[in-house]
Amino acid sequence: MIKKSISLTAEGKKELEKELDELIKGRPAITERIATARAFGDLSENEEYSSARNEQKVAEGRILEIQDILKNAKIIRGGKKDTVTLGATFTLDMGGREVTYTLVGATEANPLEGKISNESPIGKAVLGRKAKESFDFNGKTVKIIAIK
Repeated sequence: MIKKSISLTAEGKKELEKELDELIKGRPAITERIATARAFGDLSENEEYSSARNEQKVAEGRILEIQDILKNAKIIRGGKKDTVTLGATFTLDMGGREVTYTLVGATEANPLEGKISNESPIGKAVLGRKAKESFDFNGKTVKIIAIK
């Protein structure tokens, strides 16, 4: 099976490493909850035990996911300041409304934080375009005001 490289900014990599560290540090507390709940007796009707085991399952799954992402991560850096590339922050004029985004890989995309994926429709539309360039997006004219 061929592993796909995962595009991450240096900031995104640090955030994942921090989350991984916190999850690993939280393992003993979950193990303690399981041991305490197990001491209550009958596990088939023990809600505390079921909850702790579920928490452990979620945490271990996320640990494996983050480790896989980090193992396959390709760190992206903003390229030229005149072209939208992965890692670039840019401002668009979308029909009189200015918005600023950073173009990131799908793993760290979070539109509420202004991070859009290079795989999203607008991400695909701006990738490789130049500052001051206008283009049609969903029937509206969009202009790249600046690239940082």
